[in-house]
Amino acid sequence: MDRYNEGKVGVISGATGGIGAAIAKSLSRSGYSLVLTAPSMEMLTGLASELEGPCTVVAANLAEECIPNMLLKAALDRFGRCDVCFNNGGLLEAGTIESVEIDRICNMVRVNVEGAFRLAYVFLKHFVQQGCGHLVNTSSVLGKRVRPTVGAYAATKYAIEALSEALRMELCRTDVRISCIEPGAVRTSVHDRWEVVPAEMLGITDPTEPEDIARMVMHVLEPRESMHIPESFMVAQEQLV
Repeated sequence: MDRYNEGKVGVISGATGGIGAAIAKSLSRSGYSLVLTAPSMEMLTGLASELEGPCTVVAANLAEECIPNMLLKAALDRFGRCDVCFNNGGLLEAGTIESVEIDRICNMVRVNVEGAFRLAYVFLKHFVQQGCGHLVNTSSVLGKRVRPTVGAYAATKYAIEALSEALRMELCRTDVRISCIEPGAVRTSVHDRWEVVPAEMLGITDPTEPEDIARMVMHVLEPRESMHIPESFMVAQEQLV
């Protein structure tokens, strides 16, 4: 891939998950310098070793209040700028009323909503000050529709959708862009604890791969100056039936 984004800087939360890692590799190949964060330093170090360009890693829990400012500072201190924040960190908890673990659900809400909101506002304030920037939020098909047993997770993604739309309206006359990506069933490690993964539950034989989402994100980041892609929805063909 041509390094047509040489000199640009991106921050990625949830970087070691399937989607985050695929996007990190795509951005790095295209010339981005990166700041990557996730809870596991071992996984972050492994991902960094696979990248083509420079990066800084920050092992952290996105629910901690100080993390967004720490990530922005890491980008500015190491690379002198920040062009893109990929707001991708998140958890997925699901279960029936009888089986669900409330503490895990509440922790998911702290990460998926509070953590994501903090990250969004910190980076948007910076982008507004510098006059440009692009925030990409990871939502989900479940940010548009609901299924039994995943209502709490869907609610966190509905929250991301609402925040993104309101922020877009607020910043529509600036050069700061806000996009949501809305994947369907994706083959990632977020389902490792599940006995039956969502693709199997839904009868999907060919689920979306993280690399598919990465290609979509690269398209979202590279529109013409007069164009903006506010939402990008990607599902396996079988999910449309």
